[in-house]
This record gives sequence, structure tokens and C-alpha cells, in this order.
Amino acid sequence: MKMDLFYRKVGQGAPLVVLHGVFGASENWLTIAKQLGEDFSVYLLDLRNHGRSPHSEEMTYSSMAEDVRAFLQGQKLEGAAVMGHSMGGKVAMWLALHRADLISRLVVVDIAPKKYAAFHPAILQALLQLDVTRIRRREEADAFLAQYIPETRIRRFLLKNLVRERHKRFNWRIHLQAIVQNLPHILDWPEQPGKFQKPTLFVRGENSDYIQSEDFGCIREQFPRAYFVTIHRATHWVHADQPGVFTQAVRYFLKATDPGK
Repeated sequence: MKMDLFYRKVGQGAPLVVLHGVFGASENWLTIAKQLGEDFSVYLLDLRNHGRSPHSEEMTYSSMAEDVRAFLQGQKLEGAAVMGHSMGGKVAMWLALHRADLISRLVVVDIAPKKYAAFHPAILQALLQLDVTRIRRREEADAFLAQYIPETRIRRFLLKNLVRERHKRFNWRIHLQAIVQNLPHILDWPEQPGKFQKPTLFVRGENSDYIQSEDFGCIREQFPRAYFVTIHRATHWVHADQPGVFTQAVRYFLKATDPGK
């Protein structure tokens, strides 16, 4: 069953739809959207079980891609460019392989069309063990997560999903249990029929291992017009580490008459 996704719109111009990664939200991409909004109408979506979008126990790539398909057609954005990071990149690839008619160009950020071994166990353990009913201040949640997650930036990213509701009680905005239960689907990539024959840019971080050079072959099998850019001094969060270089690469690709030249 498709869901009506929450979205934010920034800028004016040709449409560009952006899909965040797991535990992310549309607001994480506002800085990038403001830069790209000089040339594009940027639509930042909250995928199901994230941000302000509805919750569901079902969270497969087919269901998430169907949500995006309905958004594109509902907003009359057929022919838009679509960009996705991590899990959002897989959603974008799935949609491109099944509904190529809806997408003009594709940007995939630091993810490959393959199965990944496991999610970060420390992050999962921390999130599942954090009892939000006992939290009175956000600093308490941060201190608890710090026992498992030493990186301040990652904790801040995760804690954006912790919101204060009525009666000043904290709760997860994300559907945490559904996300965890569906992680086998999120990590997987079942073999897909067909190819996406339109220009596709794969952006990877120099200090990330999500896209290896040996993945280029399997990528080109499904995306024959794939181009690759490596952003130096960037991790899996390429757009956050090097926003200027990242937006420059994406803008050039989307505006180029022939991005291969």
C-alpha cells in the first residue's frame, strides 16, 4: 500500500527529488537543497517510517519505491531527476529499474546495487536499549548513546529523530521497531530484471567502503550509462563532509548535455 509522503520544496527550475538514508529525514538535506535550489526545484522527501511521513510495518524497496512513484505522478513530476543516499539510493535504483519512464537522470550517493553484510551493531544496540520514556533532557539521551557510539556527529544525526511530544515526553519520530525488523530487506538487493539506460551518476566517499572499485562491473550491468565520482576526504556521509564539492559534481552531471564528456 502506497503512502502519502511528507516533503519540502526548495528553489525553482527543473525538478530534482532527493531521498535520504536510513534513520535520516528530509531536513538533513536542506543545506544541499538550498545550494542546488539555485538551478533546480528540489523536492526533499521523508521516506515511510522516517521524518513526518506515515508509519508502516512494511518497508521493502518495492513498497518504498511505490511511495515515490505515487509522489512523482501525484505532483506531475514525471521526467524528474532523482537522487538518493544509502538506503534512499537503493530506493531510487529500484524505481529507476521498474519505472524508467518517470526518471530523466539518476544520482546514487555512496551505495551499490548489492547486498550488504550487516548494519552497525553498536548503533542498533544503542537505539534499542535507550528507554525514551525515562528521558527528561536530550543531554541524557546523548550521554546514554555515547556509551555505544563515540562519534558525536553520528549521535547528533540519530538524535534528530528524538522529539518532545505533549506533556514534554520524548519519543522517536521514526518507526524504530519497523526499521529494525526490516533491516534484512534494507541490506539486501534481490536480483532485478532489466537495465536503466539513462545517465546515472554514482558518487562515493574516498574514506567509505560502501562502493568498491570491484563493484563497478555489477553496477554497469544494471546501469550501463553509469559514471563515477570519488569525493576526497569524505566518508559515507559525502554530502555532509564535502558539501561544496558534492553539489558541484551533482550540478554538473544534471546540467551537462552529455555527462560522459
